Amino acid sequence: MSDVGLYGLAVMGQNFALNMASHGFSVCVGNRSQPKVDLTVNRAKAEGNLPLVGSSSVEDFVSKLSKPRKVIILVQAGKPVDATIAALSEYMEEGDLIIDGGNEWFPNSVRRAEELKPKGINFIGMGISGGEEGARNGPSLMPGGPKESYDMIAPILVKCAAQVSDGTCVGYCGPVGSGNYIKMVHNGIEYADMQLIGEVYSVLKDVVGMTNDEMAAQFAKWNEGDLDSYLIEITSKILAKKDD
Repeated sequence: MSDVGLYGLAVMGQNFALNMASHGFSVCVGNRSQPKVDLTVNRAKAEGNLPLVGSSSVEDFVSKLSKPRKVIILVQAGKPVDATIAALSEYMEEGDLIIDGGNEWFPNSVRRAEELKPKGINFIGMGISGGEEGARNGPSLMPGGPKESYDMIAPILVKCAAQVSDGTCVGYCGPVGSGNYIKMVHNGIEYADMQLIGEVYSVLKDVVGMTNDEMAAQFAKWNEGDLDSYLIEITSKILAKKDD
């Protein structure tokens, strides 16, 4: 029986499933279309026979999970999440846990937690930051839900999140919806930073008249000081890259 299930195998889902398996957790994966299940299983084999198995249906997926079951879903926000939860909950039991890792509007997570209460199924809404590379190698995770539910999944999340000098990039955010809210604020700050970088690029290129190489060097210099950040770093690298 698998330690954890992951349902929804677009790039983020595939990579986070492989992340968990590479940290020694046995993972069962599921998806609406079988080819993505087969692809993920083959990737796990190619990456060192990782402890990951596939499933042929929602019922088969749930049956392969150890109790209390822990299922992470990574599907498109909105109605697809509701449809996936409805399908999973048909076979899940009291005490099981569903974690939605999508970019969801926080009131939807609150609603889903309430809808699952009569069945005794626990729910966490969890923001994930880091894109497909982060999902595979260590994302920032923002889970919100009942503390006892977080404690069920915490050993997996702590090992699979990004590791930095002062700890791991995951922590209990509070009641259901709080993780989604924090991710929303995170996105707002990130997009403001991206807008600022875009405006600086425009000034350097169109007003100052700098070349891409000169701008790459300037962003690299800024990244050595107070502006040190992932966005400044990759802006420098993008500007330095030569088109084919």
